[in-house]
Amino acid sequence: MEKTDQTRRGFIEKTALTVGGISVALNAVSAPGLGRTVGPNDKIRMGFIGIGNRGSQLLELFMQQSDVEVVALCDIYEPYLQRNRAKVDPRYLADRAGQVPKMGEKFPVQPKLYSDYRKLLEDKSIDAVCIATPDHWHAIQMIDAVKAGKDVYVEKPLTQTIKEGRTMVNMWKASDRVVAVGLNRRGNEVYQKLAKEIPAGRIGQVTSARAARVSNMFPDGIGKLKAEQPPKDFDWDMWLGPRAFRPYKYNIAPYMFRWWGEFSSQMGNWGVHYMDAMRWMMGEVAPVAISAHGGKYVLDHDGDIPDTMQVTYEFASKKMISFSIFEASGGELFPYGEIELRGTKGNLYASQDGYKIVPSKKGQFQNWKEKELIKTEEMNVPTQNLTDGSNSYATANVIRNFLDCIKNRGIPLCTLEEGHRSTSFAHLANIALATGKRLQWDPDKELFTNSEEANKMLHYEYRKPWKL
Repeated sequence: MEKTDQTRRGFIEKTALTVGGISVALNAVSAPGLGRTVGPNDKIRMGFIGIGNRGSQLLELFMQQSDVEVVALCDIYEPYLQRNRAKVDPRYLADRAGQVPKMGEKFPVQPKLYSDYRKLLEDKSIDAVCIATPDHWHAIQMIDAVKAGKDVYVEKPLTQTIKEGRTMVNMWKASDRVVAVGLNRRGNEVYQKLAKEIPAGRIGQVTSARAARVSNMFPDGIGKLKAEQPPKDFDWDMWLGPRAFRPYKYNIAPYMFRWWGEFSSQMGNWGVHYMDAMRWMMGEVAPVAISAHGGKYVLDHDGDIPDTMQVTYEFASKKMISFSIFEASGGELFPYGEIELRGTKGNLYASQDGYKIVPSKKGQFQNWKEKELIKTEEMNVPTQNLTDGSNSYATANVIRNFLDCIKNRGIPLCTLEEGHRSTSFAHLANIALATGKRLQWDPDKELFTNSEEANKMLHYEYRKPWKL
């Protein structure tokens, strides 16, 4: 058996409850069976934590399922909580109408409303929760939900740090809860088909893959603004949660936190989707080396993440993944699709809408026989897109699978371990860029082997009273 196979098996089977060599206490984890047993014909009583832009999209998809009963909502912005668009700050509506949820849902029974998620979790009648808060909240809320005996659907990117992810996985393994991660390509029929065929040799031996986030935000980006008082119905202190206190800025929240390294990144926001799909099709778990280049080259705005970035991941199996961020230029990266895989027999170009396989041409000194060639192949599927560009039926499939797993206690399409591994790619890239080094990574111990500076970036100190 090759070393990479042994390592991969170690990832899947490993249950040692450690995070970067630090033991994780499990005495706070709920005892198995704390949650109510849901029968095959029962309604699943759902609570929703975070019902802004993405949370409202998920709420709509959950409500389309006949066996879901929405019993509780939680948000720190009062108009979102009350589902009243008329009460939203006019400034938000003028500048970010596309990111302000429509709201106005018709609930058969009025849900209970909470401004503090901890109060929602105390409700023992709730079977499961959907967490769609900003990234820096996911770890605390998911762990608290598992402690409270709830099954959990948690949106991507799973975490803000690698240590958060491993702690979440360890807590989940010590419970009997179903936890699914909202990486929607796991529910897409195109990627499900390719995840079987590519490892079986459809385009030969795959050596590299690449993708990019392209969004030309030149010249103003998210703008330059001064600190100000938050709207009176927006709980800024609670929004910050474990992060250090800082004055409110209109171009942080709601929504624009994706461009602030304290709260997220475009490697996390978009990169995790592509990392998950590529490593899934390539049969990889984690890289062993990472290097990154780039920075805030063009945009003169308050955001502090790179507008131009190039990351390379190397694997023990002698494969590579490259990812680029182009937020200071536009245009398509490929002639088709969002992801490219390069194999010895051909190249794959894939998206949630379909794929194309283009046969490779022989190179120098080669004389391939016709029987060794592969044929051009194409697949297209109808889609219905959400406002954020994600595929609604794929997300609905992930949600439906989660609900089925609540009833049959099965394994979700995207487990917490898988979500953690894919999200880790974003953190590894951001750390490599911050250190300016080619970092060597131990995927078993989840530690860098050539940089203590980088290891210090695996987590941050939470603001009191929040704890991991």
